[in-house]
Amino acid sequence: MSTSNRYRQAGFTLVEMIMVVVITGIIGGMVAVFLKAPIQQYMDVARRAELTDIADTAIRRMARDVRTAVPNSVRIAAVGCAQKCVEFLPTKDGGRYRADTPGNVLTFGTGGGNIFDIVGTAINFTAGAAPDYIVIGSTQSDGNPPYDPSTAGILRAYTGAAGLQTTVNFTATALPTTAALPSHRFDVVDGAQRAVTYVCEGTQGGVLDANQNGQGKLMRYSNYGFNLVQVLPTVGGAILADKVSACTIDYDIPNQRFGLVAVRLTLTSGGESVSLYNEIHVNNAP
Repeated sequence: MSTSNRYRQAGFTLVEMIMVVVITGIIGGMVAVFLKAPIQQYMDVARRAELTDIADTAIRRMARDVRTAVPNSVRIAAVGCAQKCVEFLPTKDGGRYRADTPGNVLTFGTGGGNIFDIVGTAINFTAGAAPDYIVIGSTQSDGNPPYDPSTAGILRAYTGAAGLQTTVNFTATALPTTAALPSHRFDVVDGAQRAVTYVCEGTQGGVLDANQNGQGKLMRYSNYGFNLVQVLPTVGGAILADKVSACTIDYDIPNQRFGLVAVRLTLTSGGESVSLYNEIHVNNAP
């Protein structure tokens, strides 16, 4: 074979390379067309799953908190907060106080005492700068007495020693006679949290941002103190859910023994929305 024939048979021509590039591009375009729908579907499913998980986690946290509320402490009547927030006192423990001698018996009314024995298991109390609180005799459905430390209210700061205790000391303000109940129950409110408020913020009108995401948030506020009249807190907030486009919180009291907190939460991302609805039972039997 001559040298000229050997060189003519080696490599590719420019035309052949261009044809390969064109054919590869056509095949790639066809594959992209067929893969676009499954990939978009996967992304949509992943986005919906993320939104659902965020909403579900937020509502579960809220439900867990509300179910521990001091009886008749749930309230939702703040000015400018209708159907947007709910406040309550979450309990960390509870028990029965001694009502008969011998021992430290809790007495009520003018000249009443500020010490009593726990009937049953000892309770682990926190004392010091942020002490726990006790609530006794919460029977009024307006939700205000559990927030009131005065002689007309039923909230008292714990003043005993920290740790496991079988005797409870509280601030020297006698409880009203209306707080004495046949159940002899008392509730312990965590001093590190005190009152708690859940608020739907920035959801009015369901306006979306430039990326078609919800602009609102579901916030949880705590450790802001106790207010006799409900107010909207501005400090101590934590974000439970973002990208919220719609949110409502309602509280209904069908009878004296229980209430119902209804929460509807809608999250929107990329123009796609997920809505969850949950009803939370509230035990108001003191």
